[in-house]
Amino acid sequence: MRDRITLRFMAAPTDAAHGGGTVQAGRVLEWIDKAGFACAAGYSGSYCVTAYVGNVHYTAPIRPGSLIEASARITHTGRSSMHVFVTVEAADPRTGEFEVALDCLLVFVAVDEQGKAKAVPPWRPRTSDDELLARGSEERIEARKRIHDLHTAIQFSPAMTGPSETFRFLANPTDVNWGGNAHGGIVMRWIDETSTACAAGYAGADPVAVYTGGIHFYRPIHIGHIVEIETRLLHTGPRSMHILARTRTGDPRTDELELATQCMSVYVVRGADGDAMAMAPLVLRSEADRVADAQVREIVAERAQLPPLPVPRRG
Repeated sequence: MRDRITLRFMAAPTDAAHGGGTVQAGRVLEWIDKAGFACAAGYSGSYCVTAYVGNVHYTAPIRPGSLIEASARITHTGRSSMHVFVTVEAADPRTGEFEVALDCLLVFVAVDEQGKAKAVPPWRPRTSDDELLARGSEERIEARKRIHDLHTAIQFSPAMTGPSETFRFLANPTDVNWGGNAHGGIVMRWIDETSTACAAGYAGADPVAVYTGGIHFYRPIHIGHIVEIETRLLHTGPRSMHILARTRTGDPRTDELELATQCMSVYVVRGADGDAMAMAPLVLRSEADRVADAQVREIVAERAQLPPLPVPRRG
C-alpha cells in the first residue's frame, strides 16, 4: 500500500506569472492538488475528491525552467478521509540543489463508483517524521473547524466598499478530472487568478501570493456549468492584503448558483530587494467593512497559534 509519492517535472514558461520572472501561485496550487490526489488514490485504491486545502505557505519563489519535486505523504486517516502533507521543492537543473518553496496540508475523501464516501485502511506512522506529522495533523483538526466557522461567518454584503473583482465563465471540458468535474487544482487556480486581479487593482502593482488557506470544497463544479468567483479585499496589514474569495456554480439553464468554495488569500508587493513593500491601509467606510476587518483579524490570530508542520528530511 503506497502512502507517499513524489512527482518530478520541469516548470514550463507557460507556468509563469505576469512579468515572467516567477511561476504563478495558481499553477503551483494545481501541482499540490495533483500530488495529493496521486498519493490519496494510491493509498486508498479508489477515486478521491479534494475536501480541504489549508495553510499553503509560499516560502520561496519558483522560476520557470526549475526542476520541481512535489512530494505527498499520508499523515492521518479517518473513516473515509486522508490527510496528505505536500511539499514543493525547486532546483536549478544545472545544480540539482533543491529548496523548499512551500508546504501545505490537504484532506481527500475516497469515493465509490456512485460518488459515495467509502472506508479507507487506517494509516499508522512508520518513522519519526511520520509520527511528528501525524501529531501535527491531528492537532489541526479542531483548529480547522474553528477557522472554518470563522470563514463562513464572513458574509459578502452590498454594504462592503472595499475593492472587489468578479470572474464569470463556463467550466470547460479541458478542466475535467477523472470524475467528470473540474478538479480541485483548476478551481484553486481560478481563485488565485481572480484574487490576484483584485490585489493588483488595489496595489497598482503586480502582487505575489504568500499564503492561501481554508479552502473547503462544498460541491463539485460540473463541466459546462457557470462558475462565478467573487473576491473582495477585507483587510490590510502593514505590508499585506487579505482577500476573501467565494466560488459559486450552477446550471446555466437556471442560473441558480450554489456555494462551491470559500477561502482567504494573502498577497504582498515585493520591492527590488525582494522584501514586501509597505501597503496603503484599507479605508473602512461602512459598518460591514469594519465587521469583516475584525473577522479577518480573528482568523489571523487563530492561525498564528498553529505551529508549522515539520518538513520531512530529503531522502
